[in-house]
Amino acid sequence: MASNRRIAIIDLGGQYCHLIARRLRDLAVDSEILPPGIPAEALSPYAGLILSGGPQSVYDANAVTIDESVLRLDVPILGICYGHQLLAKLLGGEVTRHDGEYGFAQLKTSTLASPLPPVSGTGTNKSWRRTDSADSLFRGTPLMQQVWMSHSDAVRALPPGLVTLATTDRCTCAAFAHSSKPLFGLQFHPEVAHTEYGAKILENFVRSICRIADSGTATSRVPALCERIQRAATGKSVFFLVSGGVDSTVAFALCGMALPKERVLGLYVDTGLMRQGETDELRVNLAQLGLADRIRIQDASEDFFKALNGKIDPEEKRQIIGRLFVEIQAQAMHQLSIDPDHWLLGQGTIYPDTIESGGDTGRAAVIKTHHNRCDEIRELIRQGKVIEPLAEFYKDEVRALGRELGLSAHLTNRSPFPGPGLAIRCLCTHAERPGAPLSQEIAASLAEDGFEGVLLPVRTVGVQGDARTYRMVVALKQKDDDIDYSILRRLSSALCNQNAAANRVMLLIGGNHSLTDARIVSATITRERLALLRQADFIARSEIEHASLAGTVWQFPVVLAPIAFQGGESIILRPVNSVDGMTASFASLPTQLLGTISGNILKLPGVDAVFLDVTNKPPATIEWE
Repeated sequence: MASNRRIAIIDLGGQYCHLIARRLRDLAVDSEILPPGIPAEALSPYAGLILSGGPQSVYDANAVTIDESVLRLDVPILGICYGHQLLAKLLGGEVTRHDGEYGFAQLKTSTLASPLPPVSGTGTNKSWRRTDSADSLFRGTPLMQQVWMSHSDAVRALPPGLVTLATTDRCTCAAFAHSSKPLFGLQFHPEVAHTEYGAKILENFVRSICRIADSGTATSRVPALCERIQRAATGKSVFFLVSGGVDSTVAFALCGMALPKERVLGLYVDTGLMRQGETDELRVNLAQLGLADRIRIQDASEDFFKALNGKIDPEEKRQIIGRLFVEIQAQAMHQLSIDPDHWLLGQGTIYPDTIESGGDTGRAAVIKTHHNRCDEIRELIRQGKVIEPLAEFYKDEVRALGRELGLSAHLTNRSPFPGPGLAIRCLCTHAERPGAPLSQEIAASLAEDGFEGVLLPVRTVGVQGDARTYRMVVALKQKDDDIDYSILRRLSSALCNQNAAANRVMLLIGGNHSLTDARIVSATITRERLALLRQADFIARSEIEHASLAGTVWQFPVVLAPIAFQGGESIILRPVNSVDGMTASFASLPTQLLGTISGNILKLPGVDAVFLDVTNKPPATIEWE
């Protein structure tokens, strides 16, 4: 496609950079992701430019930037998050540290846009009327709308010529436009599913501002994927690591469709970290695909337990598991007399695995290293020995591909389960320490809503401002039994925005304990702890199935945390809703159902308490580790 019908996306290191391209793909608009150092003349043929988000601050000494002469091109530019701040700074605006704004926010737009106070000495403060192009960015969207934020810096002042188009309670410049040029900035992320009118805003940019006409809907992707697999596997066969989940099963099925059966062989490694009934379910699913005879099952649980013995750090656990998968794969190939020079390693990697592991360019922050992106796998990729049919796709796209392949709804709608399994849902720590009180101001604010809270020193992984955080969790307890999710959403966002020590909030729903009695106790991965977690997970999943809610809850991690009240531990329920896994909101389950789940889990020996995670992504990741 000619570049004058394409959008250039400048990758500034954001977690959602590739997601912008995916949203444009949904609009049947072609795009290309390019590095920030690309010269301006190379960008002039494009219909428009989008500057992505990123984990840095624009005022850092080594902050990533772009060729300033790009601003003098006659090409529309849209800056998103970091790109919004960078664009404002390059145009003469002021960007400063912000208290932080993560997750849901209410955006207010208006028909008249008032600029921020101008940068000192640059002009007078007056109202600016929107130009037609500025108005067109929000055309067809309401004056008040829900958006998704993830930033710790903000535009504080705009120079003359830039006008503020929208604000939130915590952000005085959530969107801006140039009064006479097609230059726009959005502090929020229109590309994520949780921005209510994000798709419409992007459509307005490419259609009304960049003048790219609608060329129709996308066609089936299966033939192109099969052709790509055939090219990549020319003269070779594929030895697939299969987990039984949606991604690896769809990727395995694609390879089985693209290649002769004798050139595709799968290995399922029973790590001992699986959920109850996982291996049996795999056999059933593969039999339905007609691929049961092309799979080998190997019990390697002893190897995994030995390697993880005494390990605490979540990144180290993920690296160990990924390394072991590679070693076991190599051993299996040797035992089966498979020549590695004539075989490729197949994986069901999807794009979120790559970007959360730091991306392919090194500009994105490492949020958590997925097992299929450990150092050993990266080296095999460098050597051209890995095939990943789904590496450019997101979870919802993979589900759609599975349906197109004729896979059962039971499989395509299956709740995501991480490759490292229960190992990253079994939290570990050496230190023993009590919780800490919240500040008097926060405690008083919580009391007004009928809550008390403590800061528990159990670490959890988060993603804030496109960067990784490893912080503590705020535990809440309320005075009555009725769960008001609207209050919890507000408190959860406020607590993570106002408290730099926390990136997650949870509510005590089972066990009548005083939060001040909570202690973090020493714990590592053991068979006994995993067995307890497996039982709790099975109870939660069974009750969700019984309530016919399995199809409405996108994912339901169950976590075992070394939070003790009476010598045992705590179970944390983490039901979330998402589309692609890049952003997520905690699921509002019926109070009666939560009571049933927590009541049954409390019957398990060794469980002191049950908590409900009430944090969105961001600031927390879906998994705790």
